[in-house]
Amino acid sequence: MVDAKLDAVPSVEIEEGVFKYVLIKVYGKDESLQKNIVRGYADCQWHSDIYDRSSESLKGLGLETECLGGGRIEHNADSKLIKVYGYSQGFGKADHAETKKILRDKFPDYEIQISDEGY
Repeated sequence: MVDAKLDAVPSVEIEEGVFKYVLIKVYGKDESLQKNIVRGYADCQWHSDIYDRSSESLKGLGLETECLGGGRIEHNADSKLIKVYGYSQGFGKADHAETKKILRDKFPDYEIQISDEGY
């Protein structure tokens, strides 16, 4: 069974530069159909701002969300490099390996590094 609303949600929305990010689980009425997404916006000061923006837009589609943690992303498009590191004080550390897997699908020609160091 496929959830068209869930399939329509982009797996990644990030910008260039250095910014906070959150890993979010998204699901519909049938919780067995779910996917994890990565969101990071440079204009959001806090991880909760990113999560609030994302969850509100997804609720408008009839989808539920759960924040799985956060961290930071450094995205350099010129050198095709993404670094994922750190944690969120409010949500805890996201599973950076899961984040890397999601980013790899969106940016297959990038080098993607993960680290538990830094804030």
